[in-house]
Amino acid sequence: MIHWTEAGQERSAVWRSALGMPPPRRVITADDRMTADAAYRLACEGTALLWQGDFQNARQLLAAMGRRCKPAAPGADFHRYRQARSQRARTLGMLLIPFAEDHVVPLRRAPDVRAACAEVYGPEAPPAVGQLRELLGLIGAHEWRRKGVYVPALGARIHPHHGVFSPIRGEYIDLVAQAPLPDDRLAFDIGTGTGVLAAVLARRGVRHVVATDMDQRAVDCAGENVARLGLADRVEIVRADLFPPGEAPLIVCNPPWLPAKPVSPLDQAVYDPEGRMLRGFLDGLAVHLEPGGEGWLILSDLAEHLGLRTRADLLAAFERAGLRVAGRLDARPQHNRPQDEQDPLHAARAAEVTSLWRLARR
Repeated sequence: MIHWTEAGQERSAVWRSALGMPPPRRVITADDRMTADAAYRLACEGTALLWQGDFQNARQLLAAMGRRCKPAAPGADFHRYRQARSQRARTLGMLLIPFAEDHVVPLRRAPDVRAACAEVYGPEAPPAVGQLRELLGLIGAHEWRRKGVYVPALGARIHPHHGVFSPIRGEYIDLVAQAPLPDDRLAFDIGTGTGVLAAVLARRGVRHVVATDMDQRAVDCAGENVARLGLADRVEIVRADLFPPGEAPLIVCNPPWLPAKPVSPLDQAVYDPEGRMLRGFLDGLAVHLEPGGEGWLILSDLAEHLGLRTRADLLAAFERAGLRVAGRLDARPQHNRPQDEQDPLHAARAAEVTSLWRLARR
């Protein structure tokens, strides 16, 4: 629950957060008379603003508060970059909006957000209070889910759900589409997410793909995508932590690329605390590989350029797991961020290479 005082009366409501954030302790009401400077100062001090004015004015206020947040300086190290982003998220998360029953936002000029909210929060919709920033993210995620992301390797669209990483970086998909298949009988796709790599393998002729993920949102998302693509008879979606039972001649994994703590569901596709998933995949790969089979590890070297991991660390992890490198395919990023010289991590992004490591048992 979240609590506040309004017109001398104590009020409370259900606290709504898809990210699992705790409710703020200090809450005051605010409306169209609130200035951006005052809102930013209060938010930095830890006071949340429960909006009671025009919805579109609240969006403009949020943008103005964002312009007042200090970004990490160009050339800042990774930890300062993450610290600045975390502080920005905390500050902007202090602008709150009310929800009436059925996911209705009872503010002037508020959009109809019922479908977007139901996809994430579920059909049960008592009155609640939540972050405006999160709601705007849900609206964007709803549009991604509705329209989908075109994947050239599939010649079709993948529809990501909220909290499941969207396949907008095509280089890792193209690597899986191009690498020579060691066998077409069976493949495991570990940490499938939207199911995009499982679908690519099935379209390449793999007769049966077992795709796993420990996040139920990803399991549901992958299931919908493979069904939409007409591949449900060839791709089996299983909720599991890493490997399904048994062995396979091909096991594919695209783990989070950076060994750091995630702070949101979307971060889980990029940040892997202490390299847990990477280590788990490598340590279990030899046991689950058929003799003569290959494990495909798709991994960016961005962590190496940021000083979070060394190439020697990665090669040593292969050796400890009883694996050898049978080959490697490399690709440069296809997105625009390496060209943004104002990005604090520009130097690392400009040098980034994504690799598909073909691993075999020693």
